[in-house]
Amino acid sequence: MHIWVDADACPAVIKDILFKAARRTKLPLSLVANHSMSVPPDKRITLTQVPSGFDAADDYIVEKCEAGDLVITNDIPLAADVLAKNALALNNRGEEYDKSSIKQILGMRDFMETMRSSGEHTGGPKAFSQRDKQNFANALDRLLTQGLRNLK
Repeated sequence: MHIWVDADACPAVIKDILFKAARRTKLPLSLVANHSMSVPPDKRITLTQVPSGFDAADDYIVEKCEAGDLVITNDIPLAADVLAKNALALNNRGEEYDKSSIKQILGMRDFMETMRSSGEHTGGPKAFSQRDKQNFANALDRLLTQGLRNLK
């Protein structure tokens, strides 16, 4: 099991949780971004800087991830692509994407995008909270425990 992070928009607090989890579980953790960022000195934690460009990080993650890997992203099309490869997908607020609901989530995303492009003010995401952080940590722990169990 490999943990992949769509790191460009990933909050620092989530990255810190992921760094601790990678050390604890000894799983490889790869952050993928189109800009430089610091990562702790650990052979299992890497940063891949991709060229700037539309979906460059997403394309890299889809190409590299494999079935059973875990991808951390808020990007719904990226989540759909990795689910199609039988990888797992989790967003920064601890919500797991799954094959049974991803089409509906994509449809809602496209609808909201259409509303925004027509000038409708739809508001942005709610502020990231302590509860979101806890939900992410709990969901991550559950998925990693299941993944490690499957590796045995």
